[in-house]
Amino acid sequence: MDWKDALASLSGLPDGEPEESLTPLSNDSTTSQTNNQKNALHVLIEKKGRGGKTATIVEGFEIPDDEVDDIARTLRKKLGTGGSARGGEILIQGDRKADVMRLLKEMGYKVKG
Repeated sequence: MDWKDALASLSGLPDGEPEESLTPLSNDSTTSQTNNQKNALHVLIEKKGRGGKTATIVEGFEIPDDEVDDIARTLRKKLGTGGSARGGEILIQGDRKADVMRLLKEMGYKVKG
């Protein structure tokens, strides 16, 4: 028994059923961006737990993490600053709230401050 047979027995699919009959999940980025345009992103400034250093946080993304990484990369590049993206949040180093809000609006996102 190879791994495909073991997987088929676990999933309850009969051996003769073709894999094409399974419906894949849609990964359409236009749908994701439309959802984000409906839901506002929140931009806030945070100092706690950062050794006294200020960070700008963007939260409220409902898109896959790889798309959030792309947005973070764009923000870091345009702002010329460091940052990261983890768990559906973007962290930009420094107090750049106004700049981040402006750039996100230019990218087509609704933003609350």
